[in-house]
Amino acid sequence: MTASTALSQTALLLELEPVVEQNLNRHLSVAKEWFPHEYVPWSEGRTFDGPLGGDAWSETDSKLPEVARTALIVNLLTEDNLPSYHHQIATLFGPDGAWGTWVGRWTAEEGRHGTAIRDYLTVTRAVDPVALERARMVHMTEGYSNNHDHEILHTLAYVSFQELATRISHRNTGKVTGDPLCEALLAKVAADENLHMVFYRNLLGAAFELAPGQAMRAVADVLADFQMPGAGIEGFARKSVAIALAGIYDLRQHRDDVVAPVLRQWDVFNLSGLDADGEAARDEIAAQLDTLERQASRFEEKRAARAARLAASS
Repeated sequence: MTASTALSQTALLLELEPVVEQNLNRHLSVAKEWFPHEYVPWSEGRTFDGPLGGDAWSETDSKLPEVARTALIVNLLTEDNLPSYHHQIATLFGPDGAWGTWVGRWTAEEGRHGTAIRDYLTVTRAVDPVALERARMVHMTEGYSNNHDHEILHTLAYVSFQELATRISHRNTGKVTGDPLCEALLAKVAADENLHMVFYRNLLGAAFELAPGQAMRAVADVLADFQMPGAGIEGFARKSVAIALAGIYDLRQHRDDVVAPVLRQWDVFNLSGLDADGEAARDEIAAQLDTLERQASRFEEKRAARAARLAASS
């Protein structure tokens, strides 16, 4: 294939299928079985108000810090939109062969995340169950889509970054809860997300060998307008600021712990065989990294100044 030849979506699916099968087999060999019910303290549960006449939820019921509850709600509502995510990748990848098998396996693994987190939050009375259910209804009714959900390489690029970002968010949320059981649960969820990231990252790595210019363009486009899948959650901007201020997931982590290592894994800045658009895309990626560095530094300065003001006022 010459540098100027662009592969169609159908050709990409066919050419990448052996890589999908190889990485599916790898995934199945290393993925560890776990059971959500083992991470929920069922004996702590008690009946809520309503038809069964239990006790209404109260703010004092929760043992978790407010920012931990905020992060858990964002993480859970993000997981709740699994039907939308499944629809997108099932439509894009198709139901047949290794692609179809992967879609089913990925969906099954992702499905237990929402189940486990919701059970934990409900049993421990960590959040208002009425508000949570109303937020779920709004968020799932809205559904999810992004600007690149009809393009294979763009989708692979997006999920390579997004799965890693989600892993970091879950792990750090567990740490700020102060509850060893919740931390253990979210560590299991994060381990799943990490394996999903490796799968998608390896696929796009193969695409860089197959169609380097197209893959580079996909990465540049995705980084240019990257948003977490929970961006459509009601009040997400306010919630994401609280999460960033707490160090659960912020711009520095996004740049240094998500974007940069994935780009390094693909060796994008040493890649050869690019066409003119691929070279332009690589320049855009470098500029995006510089922009993220400036944004992360500004945020860190503002966070430090805010912490100093709070310390002085107390």
